[in-house]
Amino acid sequence: MARALVLLSVVLVSLLVNQGRASENQRLFNNAVIRVQHLHQLAAKMISDFEDNLLPEERRQLSKIFPLSFCNSDSIEAPIGKDETQKSSMLKLLRISFRLIESWDFPSQTLSGTVSNSLTVGNPNQITEKLEDLKVGISVLIKGCLDGQPNMDDNDSLPLPFEDFYVTMGENSLRESFRLLACFKKDMHKVETYLRVANCRRSLDSNCIM
Repeated sequence: MARALVLLSVVLVSLLVNQGRASENQRLFNNAVIRVQHLHQLAAKMISDFEDNLLPEERRQLSKIFPLSFCNSDSIEAPIGKDETQKSSMLKLLRISFRLIESWDFPSQTLSGTVSNSLTVGNPNQITEKLEDLKVGISVLIKGCLDGQPNMDDNDSLPLPFEDFYVTMGENSLRESFRLLACFKKDMHKVETYLRVANCRRSLDSNCIM
């Protein structure tokens, strides 16, 4: 009888611990989604404000540039389209999201300069800080998914695209600024999509919107 009570106590403690971990992971996921959603909205506002300050001819010319341009993150292998994204594992989506955020470690400093020179969105240095906070949060989620297993992702050892990409590719400051803002918005949209899908995949809510 005593042994049965001990075993029952162990089982109950284990269940409580697992529930606690699940609750903490859900909190971290929710925070990550909220953070990247804010960054995506900020990126949309930044590029909208930038375009509002352009002359009609400048806006017309720049609208033709970005679809034909490359972003710093284009060398990072990522799902294309809704179907491919939904077929990707939660761990893969987290790893890709981490790489996308990591690719802005240096460009975000240039982005902050662009913002401070032409837009009003609060303290521009907060962009770099918000990206770093999000990267740390995603890293914790990746470790949680690995559950003590070694990280075998080959992409982690790959070098990031050269850090001055947005400076060297631009032909003038207007084009550089536009490419920088457009790529930032594009990448934040990707990360938001990947984190939402990953979050829904682990959620028990059948009505979760991906």
